[in-house]
Amino acid sequence: MEIAKTNRINALFEFYEPLLTKKQTDYVALYYRDDYSLGEIAENYAVSRQAVYDNIRRTEKILEEYEAKLHLYSNFIKISTNVDKLNQYVQTHYPADQELQTLVHNLEKLEE
Repeated sequence: MEIAKTNRINALFEFYEPLLTKKQTDYVALYYRDDYSLGEIAENYAVSRQAVYDNIRRTEKILEEYEAKLHLYSNFIKISTNVDKLNQYVQTHYPADQELQTLVHNLEKLEE
């Protein structure tokens, strides 16, 4: 499994999991998070490997479609990048300003 694809699907899954069916959620979580093989998932659910494969591929497509429409993940990345830049700027230019340091720290906590 390609690491970049795995990371992207896991990230999209974090944002859009509530919009998926139980079966989609189960299969994607087992395959991408828990590193189960198609065969292991198929055995656990008493279905064919092809059925698992097809469901996972459809779910990947659905996750990408949600992101294309809603942009939750890409917006999170933009905001996170901006908070990181702000933090770096404050650390460099205002290291003694405790109130500003606290404000930036609280912004970082909001991202979690």
